[in-house]
Amino acid sequence: MFEERSSKSISMQKKAKNIIPGLTQLLSKRPDMFSTDVWPGYFSKAKGAKIWDLDGNEYLDMSISGIGANILGYAVDEVDNDVINNIRNGVSSSLNCPEDVALAEKMLELHSWADDVRYARCGGEAMTVAVRIARAATGKDKIAFSGYHGWHDWYLSANVTDDSNLNDHLIPGLSPKGVPRALAGTSIPFPFNDIDALEALVLKHGNELAAIIMEPMRNFRAPQEYWQKVEEISKRLNIPLIIDEISMGFRINCGGSHLALGINPDIAVFSKAIANGYAMAAIIGKSKWMDAAQVSFISSTMWTERIGPTAALATINYYQKNHVHEHLALIGHQIKQGWQQLADKHNLNIHISGLDALCHFGLEYDNFLTLKSYFIEKMLEQGILATNMFYCMYAHKNEHVKQYLAAVDVAFSTLAQAIENPAMMEHVIPSTSGFKRLN
Repeated sequence: MFEERSSKSISMQKKAKNIIPGLTQLLSKRPDMFSTDVWPGYFSKAKGAKIWDLDGNEYLDMSISGIGANILGYAVDEVDNDVINNIRNGVSSSLNCPEDVALAEKMLELHSWADDVRYARCGGEAMTVAVRIARAATGKDKIAFSGYHGWHDWYLSANVTDDSNLNDHLIPGLSPKGVPRALAGTSIPFPFNDIDALEALVLKHGNELAAIIMEPMRNFRAPQEYWQKVEEISKRLNIPLIIDEISMGFRINCGGSHLALGINPDIAVFSKAIANGYAMAAIIGKSKWMDAAQVSFISSTMWTERIGPTAALATINYYQKNHVHEHLALIGHQIKQGWQQLADKHNLNIHISGLDALCHFGLEYDNFLTLKSYFIEKMLEQGILATNMFYCMYAHKNEHVKQYLAAVDVAFSTLAQAIENPAMMEHVIPSTSGFKRLN
C-alpha cells in the first residue's frame, strides 16, 4: 500500500541510498530509524505543523519537528520575511553584516553572565569551537564530558579504545573509524548526575583537564546540589564549565535552559532552535575564556553569511513576543497525559520520559523496535507523521493534539492486538536503533 501511495518518496530513498553514503546527512532523519519502506523520507513542502511528501500526501507532523530545530513551526512568515528581505539585500559581501552585532547584543541581553559571542553554523562545529577555546585558554588537552555533543573527532575519540564508551550518551554504537588513534584518552565520559564518578575522573586526570562539558539535562533534571558541586570542581581546577544547549536551548525558556535550572556556566553553546531551522549556532561565554578565540585560529567564510543571524534575531523576537516556551509546555503536557491514558486504556506497558516540550515513550516489550515501526505505520495510515518521540513546536495547537491522540488511540488498539497476535506484524521491518551501517 505504501509503495503505491508514496512511490516517488520511496523511489527517492532507493536512489539516494546508491549515491549518498548513509542515505541522508543526518542520522536522526534516516528512514530506517522510523519504518523502512514506509516512512516517506522526503518533503516537497512544509508549513505550520504540516508536511507534504514528494507524492503530494499531506501529513500532520507530530514527530521530531526538524529534529528540534523548528521550534516555531515550518515556514513561519515573521522569520522568513526577514530572511527574504536580507537575501534581496545580499547574503554576503566583502564586508561584515550588522546582524552579527545585533544578535550578539540580544544573546548577551538574555544571558547577563556572558561577555562575548562567537558564531558557527551548526551545533557540532560550535561545540568543537568551544573545545578549541577551552584548550587554548588552559593550555591543556583532556575534556571531561557528559552527554551527546556531535560527530567531531574530539568527541568520538572517546570510542577509540572501546566503541561502547558513548553508549550511555544518547546514541549507542558510534564508530570512531577515521578518528586518529592518537586522540585516545583525550575525551573522557562520565555519567550524568553522579558526582562521585566526576570526582573519580578528576582525581585521575584533573591536572590535565581543559574543560568539563555537559548537557544541562536530557530526560530528567539533576538537583541543584549536584550542579553546585560540578561548578565547585571547575573553579577548583580553574577550567571552564561548558553547557551544551544545542538540544535544550529555547526549549523551556527564552534562552539557555541553564538559566531556569540554576546552572552557572562559563561557556554555553546554542544551535537548533535558535534560528527555527536556518543554519545558525552561537558560542557565548565569559571573556576570561572567550578571549582565547583570538589566540587560536578559529575562522570560516560561511560563518559571515547573513541568513543565519537574521533568522536567529527574528526567531528570538517572535519567541519573546509570544512566550513560546509556555505554549510548548502546555502542548507537551497534554501529549504525555494522552499517551499514558491511552496506554492504560489498551493495557499497554508504557514508560514516558523527557520534559514536556521534548518527550518520548517506550513500550516495555522485547520487540519494542518492531512495535515502534508498526505504530509509525498505523499513524501514517491516518495522515500523521509520528514516532515514539514528540518535539513540540509553537505551530502545534489544541486541535492538532486532539487529532493526534485520536489516531494514537487507534494505533495503540492495533498494537495491543498485535502483541497478542504477532502474525499481524510479519511484514514489519523493525526500526533501527543507534548508529549502524546501511547495506
